[in-house]
Amino acid sequence: MFSSIRTKLTLWYVGFLTLVVVMFGAAAYQITVRELDRDLNRRLEEISQVFIAGTKAETDDEQETGHDRVVETGINEFQFRDYHFVVRGQSSAFTATTKEIEGKNITLTGKRFSDIRIGDKSFRVFETGFSLGTDQYKLLVLHSLDEEIELKNRLLTLFLLAGVLGVALAGIGGYFLVRRSIAPVIEMSREAGEISAENLGQRLSVRGRRDEVGQLAQVINDLLARLDHSFEQQRRFMADASHELRTPLAIVRGEAEVALSKDDRSPAEYRESLSILHDESKRLTKIVEDLFTLARVDAGQVAVNFAPVYLDEIVSDAIRSMRVLADQRQVAITIDGGAEMPFDGDESLLRRMILNLLDNAVKYSHRGGKVVVNLLSTGDKYQISVSDNGIGIPDEDQPKIFDRFYRVDRARSRSDETATSGAGLGLSITRWIAEMHGGKIVLVSSTADGSTFSVIFPR
Repeated sequence: MFSSIRTKLTLWYVGFLTLVVVMFGAAAYQITVRELDRDLNRRLEEISQVFIAGTKAETDDEQETGHDRVVETGINEFQFRDYHFVVRGQSSAFTATTKEIEGKNITLTGKRFSDIRIGDKSFRVFETGFSLGTDQYKLLVLHSLDEEIELKNRLLTLFLLAGVLGVALAGIGGYFLVRRSIAPVIEMSREAGEISAENLGQRLSVRGRRDEVGQLAQVINDLLARLDHSFEQQRRFMADASHELRTPLAIVRGEAEVALSKDDRSPAEYRESLSILHDESKRLTKIVEDLFTLARVDAGQVAVNFAPVYLDEIVSDAIRSMRVLADQRQVAITIDGGAEMPFDGDESLLRRMILNLLDNAVKYSHRGGKVVVNLLSTGDKYQISVSDNGIGIPDEDQPKIFDRFYRVDRARSRSDETATSGAGLGLSITRWIAEMHGGKIVLVSSTADGSTFSVIFPR
């Protein structure tokens, strides 16, 4: 029960509200009691002033009467409900009191206001002095605290009942408000529980896009969209990988079966079969290496070793490595621009990136064509462009050329494959290498006369 968010929020709400009510009630009670005490003290002080003024007036009217006699007369004449008077003269033998407390032992405290008990009753005492002629007197005005104590008790009971009732009603209302507030979360939880790998396209319902719950639903929907995209990529990756591996494996198996089907094959026929097996094994090796590279990239396990290098030297070295393939296809490779291009990067990855671009350019160029590599160094960037005079890339295919396993005109590329032919993974790896070094690769142009790819690095 206490693990429920509704219960926890309600308890937190009730606890906080109880603390506020207790603090407010205690403060209100203290302020009210203080005001009651101040009012009582003010009345005691006013009554004492009235008594002293009346006694002095009687003294002026009856000069022949003694002051003590005047005081006794004044006490008898002043009749106030719940107020009692005690007057003591300089002589301890003289004490005049009202009849209700006559004979009671009342001790002077020396304070202006004090609370005392006489028998089973409590009194507030105001103590002051006055003089009649040359005689000095001490006046004590007493007021019973029974009504004040009863009023304070009623007030305390009222605060307690009101506080308990208010907290109880607030707790009940808070529970239903919390329940209503988290109802969308409960609904989202139910909908999320119905989503699995088979229906990742399903989304949570978003009621209010501006509140926190709506924003949470939108974040979860975005997460589901990314997961759906990742699962789709993985499914497509597996399907494409299976398709790409199936063809060379079928060729290897077929050639092996043909070679083993006859016992009297000539050495030339065996050599031809072994040559085919060798080419297909090289193609399989490249596909597997590319798959392994992309798998490590996705897992974040590729170690990139940055060190000072020269991009122009890496490009020149890659061109020398591609000469054999280019000569086989009668394609000339030229380089334009020879300025030094110092850079911090992983030499092996950068070389692989250039080789991938050159491999595509040579592979899709017409026989007798030309591949031009242009090196450009500006104030804030390096640009390496590779241009060919091949078949170009159709407009509808251009947004997909960096996708994994995507190849333009698959039928043509399959029929014209060489041992260096890939499986549509080269440009994906090239883009990752460029981005790993803070750069980017773009298709600058592609027409029927050829294509140009550019890699741009920050200088």
